[in-house]
This record gives sequence, C-alpha cells and structure tokens, in this order.
Amino acid sequence: MDKNFSTYLSGESLYGDDFTIDEIEKWFADEAEGYADLGAKEKARYHYVYHKLNNYHAFRFIRKMRFNETLGIGSAYGDEFMPIARNIKQITILDPSDAFSNVKETYGTPCTYVKPNPTGNVPFETNQFDLVTSLGAMHHIPNVSHVMSECYRCLNKGGIMLLREPIVSMGDWRKSRPGLTKRERGIPLEILNNIIRNVGFKINHKSLCIFPIIPKIANKVGIAAYNNSTLTIADAVFSQMFAWNAKYHRTKLYEKFAPSSAYYVLEK
Repeated sequence: MDKNFSTYLSGESLYGDDFTIDEIEKWFADEAEGYADLGAKEKARYHYVYHKLNNYHAFRFIRKMRFNETLGIGSAYGDEFMPIARNIKQITILDPSDAFSNVKETYGTPCTYVKPNPTGNVPFETNQFDLVTSLGAMHHIPNVSHVMSECYRCLNKGGIMLLREPIVSMGDWRKSRPGLTKRERGIPLEILNNIIRNVGFKINHKSLCIFPIIPKIANKVGIAAYNNSTLTIADAVFSQMFAWNAKYHRTKLYEKFAPSSAYYVLEK
C-alpha cells in the first residue's frame, strides 16, 4: 500500500473528492448501473428494506411538514418517500440508471426522473426544492463535497435534507467485493461532518445506525431488520453504546462491533 492510499483507508482523506474531471467521468460510468445491477432493476423481486430505519432516524421529525417540490438523490423507484408521499406535491429523482426512468408516480405523488451530470452539477434552480433526500447515495459519488454543495444550493431556505451514509470503508475498494458496486466506499464520519458544516447546513438531528450484528442475526431468521421497529430501535441503542469503537477501515473482529452508518436531518 502506498503512503497516499493509506491516508484514504485511515479516514484522513476522502478518496475521490479531489478527482479530476476525467477520473470523475470514469467513476460515473462504472457506477451508473451499479445499484440496479445488484438486483434493483428486477422490480418484481425488489423489496425496499429501510422503511422503519428511515422513520426512526428521519421521517418522524418531518412527518407534519408539507413539501411542494422534493428531490431524491439516487432514490431508485422512490420507495423511501412512502411515509410522507401524501405530504409532497411533486417528486424529482436524480438517478443515472435507465431501470427506474419509466416510473411516473410514487405512492400517488407525481414523479419525474432526471439523469445526473457526471460533474456533479445538478440541473435545478437555486432554492427550488423544499426537501432533498440522499439515503445511501453519496458514497457512490466521487466528489461528495461538490454534490453536497449543489444539494444545498437547490434547497429552499428553511428546507430540509435527509442524509444517510456508511461511515466505514466497506473493505478495500481497489478489489472486487461481493454485493457491492465497483466504486462505492464509505465516508469517514469526521470528514462527513466537516463537509456538512462547510457547505452551510444546520444539523437538526444526528444519529448512528446499522450495527452489523443486528442485520446478520435478522437475515438468519428471515427478517428485514430495518423494516422491523423493535430491531431498528435495538440497532440505534447498540450503535450509540458502541459509538466509541467506530473506525473507518475495520480489519479486526472487535472493530466490527460499532455503528457503520450515520443519519442526519439537515436544514438550510
């Protein structure tokens, strides 16, 4: 391992955030159909597995709010909007995959799909949206800082952004990893916090989640852990208890006893 790459695995720097445009375009091409190719494009077999997680860490804080225009970053079929769809007049989903582009509504709310620009510049007006969601999408993107600044720009003053991201390396992304796309890597927690602050967001709520043991046990007994309220709450409790053990690149068994994602409710 060269010295430069060691700074990425240590969590000191975010791999991809300082890429050239050529490097970004190569990354974009690799990731465009990545999530869809993992099984999401097979709509009949696709099952969204984070409803209770989203509700506990985010939607319960905004359930009474109303939104004229909402933007979903990498939201696939838009399943994440289920808890608040009736509170939204129009949903726009920014997603590179062709697999989801024929969806015209999400739980009764009109839905439009737009393909992203590899540069990370989003084709929307300043202050256009009342709500932006990015639930597990940013870690598929190289230039996270720039895309987060674009989310801030197109969000209306007083608008809300919901953000959930892995804060672990997800292994060594120079190698093939079963069940993961070619380029995805987590975002170190302190770097993610700094990006949020530097962009200008106010943090209304922050929590840790996805304690690895919870989904492992749930999967063995055929339960979707994060569609189950009890397991989701247990996950939040264990994630908070073991927050002290959180490390970016986890290679030892004891290091895996820690939360692997962070969840934010942000405000412009």
